[in-house]
Amino acid sequence: MRIALFLTCLVDAVVPAAGRATVEVLERLGHEVVFPPGQTCCGQMHVNTGYPAEALPLVRRHVETFEPYEVVVAPSGSCVGSVRHQHAALARAAGDAELAARAAAVAARTYELSELLVDVLGLTDVGASYPHRVTYHPTCHSLRLLRVGDRPLRLLRAVRGLDLVELPGAEECCGFGGTFAVKNADTSTAMLADKMRAVLDTRAEVCAAGDSSCLLHIGGGLSRLRTGVRTVHLAEILASREGVA
Repeated sequence: MRIALFLTCLVDAVVPAAGRATVEVLERLGHEVVFPPGQTCCGQMHVNTGYPAEALPLVRRHVETFEPYEVVVAPSGSCVGSVRHQHAALARAAGDAELAARAAAVAARTYELSELLVDVLGLTDVGASYPHRVTYHPTCHSLRLLRVGDRPLRLLRAVRGLDLVELPGAEECCGFGGTFAVKNADTSTAMLADKMRAVLDTRAEVCAAGDSSCLLHIGGGLSRLRTGVRTVHLAEILASREGVA
């Protein structure tokens, strides 16, 4: 299968390892991964902070970039959630019915990584090996917007050597929420403290998730406390092989 990679701006700028791991997993499974040039931010940040007019050109750019591809994947539940739930709505609100229809068509074939692996490719075992104690944080957008459910957990349970431990209060937000963490710093910090306490209660070596934004937030807190717990994107675990984890 030929799959277009929607890298997302955060992965591109801050955590490229998650993007490389996504490519590695899919190529190892025998698929061709292409990187469409000209892709940009999906516009989620603009919408969430009250600038829909500024987001509309990014929606059009996204549609034009990914329209030629039958399948699109991103290592981010948050950005896929934006494509699936905001793009067509933005175009309709702007009175552009044609763009709305095109955006809906692109959104229908855009998947978060665990959705692609489980629903489209029919896999839970991708041949990974990761001999570590891991807990999983289901990010708000993947959980509530995309409803990925237990797909990431099914993938992690099939990883050889991985000891998956349940995260207490897993469905509670980590306090990041894009600009929420900036606008409501005290509340965000309190929510992060709760999430870190839950992670530490599991005695896991690694806290995994499918969104780099949440991992950066949680990882920053854990690092400042010198806990020794690492945050790792789901794609990086799935890309790991025996002897290289």
